[in-house]
Amino acid sequence: MSVYVDDMRAAFGRMVMCHMWADTLDELLAMADLVGVKRKWIQGHPELSFGKHRNASWVHFDIALSKRALAVKAGAFETDRYGPLLHTTRLCLACAIADGNDEARIRAIKTIERIELLRKSVRP
Repeated sequence: MSVYVDDMRAAFGRMVMCHMWADTLDELLAMADLVGVKRKWIQGHPELSFGKHRNASWVHFDIALSKRALAVKAGAFETDRYGPLLHTTRLCLACAIADGNDEARIRAIKTIERIELLRKSVRP
């Protein structure tokens, strides 16, 4: 069980933002509380998110780089821009395995393989 932050850098007013997500909702909310991110800013959760934030494709927070630094100091794992995609694909793989859906399992495995190839192609 872990919390993750990516290396995305998106301008939001005077702030620069990245993503923070976790293996479980409890871990994500605990880290948000620890680093001072208000729970109301969660995105992608069917009940906790509000407005357009409910439509995010995965459960996460957009956090300022200062909060990212606090999360890393508290034990969050740093990842690259492919981290969120890899995380959501692994969730899909786990569901496919649990449901016995071989087609979805194979699709998820192929997606993970493509992500790893992309990672290798962009590294020096």
